[in-house]
This record gives sequence, structure tokens and C-alpha cells, in this order.
Amino acid sequence: MTSSSISARPGGTVLVTGGAGFIGCAISDALVDEFDRVVVVDNLHRQIHATGERPVRLNPAAELVVADVTEAKTWDTVLEDVTPDVVIHLAAETGTGQSLEESTRHTHVNVVGTSQLLDGLNRHGKLPRRIVLSSSRAVYGEGAWQDADGRVFYPGQRTSETLDKAQWDFPGASPVAMKASETFPAPVSVYGATKLAQEHVLQAWAKSYGVETAILRLQNVYGPGQSLINPYTGIMSLFCRMAMGGKSIPLYEDGEVRRDFILIDDVASAIVAGAVSPTVQGEPMDIGSGEFQTIGTAAKLIAEHYKAPESHVTGQYRQGDVRHAWADITAAEKVLGWTPKYNLAQGIEQLATWIDAQPGVNPA
Repeated sequence: MTSSSISARPGGTVLVTGGAGFIGCAISDALVDEFDRVVVVDNLHRQIHATGERPVRLNPAAELVVADVTEAKTWDTVLEDVTPDVVIHLAAETGTGQSLEESTRHTHVNVVGTSQLLDGLNRHGKLPRRIVLSSSRAVYGEGAWQDADGRVFYPGQRTSETLDKAQWDFPGASPVAMKASETFPAPVSVYGATKLAQEHVLQAWAKSYGVETAILRLQNVYGPGQSLINPYTGIMSLFCRMAMGGKSIPLYEDGEVRRDFILIDDVASAIVAGAVSPTVQGEPMDIGSGEFQTIGTAAKLIAEHYKAPESHVTGQYRQGDVRHAWADITAAEKVLGWTPKYNLAQGIEQLATWIDAQPGVNPA
């Protein structure tokens, strides 16, 4: 986030749902600096918080309310005392693969959790000036591709039949960067569908009540502070734990899957910019590193850090995964005055160094 993106310290109160999680802890220091009061609502789910205790990385000045965002009584209790100027809505179930097996859980938390928050704000007459939503690149599904003549098309979800034949890409076509103003959302996972529903529910509600929205579609977030016990938090920490045990990292498909890996520091600055920027646009913006890498490249850098064996291609695949994904971040740079600062090598070094310093971390 650049200094030009903030005209003055906004002050007031910020309410952060899911604020004791990976991203919430990462933004807590900046929020304490920017706002007079920071209130965090989080249920400290054991899938992420093994001990159920307040995270050390959450700024001590942030007030933590342990409660469930899907329950109306949570908002009746919280909003009796809190009048938010800005709401940052992070609370969500995030496992792409897990969402196929626990679709009710993901839908309940992501969609009903959002509607309960909005109903509570309305019920108590405490409409905020702005709501920032952490959405996901999963809303795009496979996204847009171009054929040999440059025509854009949407191939839709890859089938088990084609994946079983190791037909990873769409023949004769090339993927296109994901851009909210141009790429039509077509999720291929339950998780992605619930995140798109979050966006639609929030936009319909906010436009009706004149509440500003900053909807940020995040790419693959990783970095220090990421849960090391949650198997659905992403591949980067898992790769590190494999390599630290001297194992060869297994690569799904052909190892050439493209991803936009963005360090938590850059995500945190984007979300804070969304909260404090003088102006925002009502339509979604994409948040990524500004470039794509293959999972093979990420695995190679991690293996080199740990002096582990070279990675190997398994040919396996996971239902709900998309082939390629990276962001066009032009809108966020223009509207929020935000730019990412870290490349993949720098980010992996930060993540691996942090993991190495954690007590009791077992190799995967």
C-alpha cells in the first residue's frame, strides 16, 4: 500500500469477522494504527486454531469476541456495544477440496454467515460506511481462454474423463489472466460458488443501503502465520514440510499448473488499503502478485531451500482444481494505489524461515 492511497488516518471503529485467522492476524497491527478501535469476531475453529486460544500474532489491542458469525445472537451481542465504521469480512470456510465433501458447512458459514452479519447491522441500525470482503479467484473457475485465432471462450469445468486421460489443458487454446471487469465468473467448486454468492448478497444489500463495498478477489495466499495443522490451507506450507523432511515434493497433473502465489504481506496491505482508501469502486478487484508461476517452480525453490531431492510428477489430480489462475491487478493498483512488493523467491524464503523457527513442526 502506498502512502498516497491514504489521505488521513480514518479513526473510528473497524469490525473484523474471522479476524483471528491467517489474514486477520496479518492485518491487525495496521488496523490498530489506523483505527481507534479494532473488534474481532472469530470462533477459533480447531481446524485452524489447535488450542482454541487467542493467536499470539493477533495485535494485543484488538478486542477478540469468540463467537459464531452464523448465529443471530452473535450480532445482537456484538452490535449492542460496537458501532462499526468499517467492516472487514474475512470469516469463511476456505477448503476447495473439502467443500465438495462438506458443502453444507461451507455454504452455511460463507453465505448464511454473511447474511446474518448484514441482518444484524440492519436490525441494530448500525450500517457501516464501508464493507471490505475477502473474496477469491475461485469464483472464476477455469476462467477465460483464447483459441488460436485470439477468440475468447469459456471452456468450463474439466471432466474426470479428460483428466483420467491426462488431458490437462484445453487443446489449441491458451489461458487468459483473470480480470473482474472482463472475466465472467463460473466457479467449478462449492467453495468458489459460495464466495460468488457472498459477493452477490453483499452487493445487493450494500447498494440498497448506500454502503460502500471493496470486494477483493484474492489469488493463492501464503506466508508466515499460515496454519500448519489445517490440510486445506494450500500447498506452500505443505511443500515446505515435505522438503524439510528430505522428501521429494509430488506434483499433481504435469507440474505445469499455473498459480499466482501472493505473500501474506501483500494481501494484508491490499485489504487495509480497501478499508482506509478515500475511495473504492463497487465492483470486485483482483489481488495477486502480478505474475504467474508453475507449481513446479514453487516446488523447486522450496526444495533448494531445504536441500531436498528434486520434485516429481505424479499425474494425480484433484476434483475442483482449475488448470491455470493468475490475476490482472490493474484495477487494484489504480483504485487503491496498491502494488505488491514481493516476488515468489522472497516469499518462499520468508515462509520457510518462519516454519523452520516454529517449535514442534513435524515434516509432512
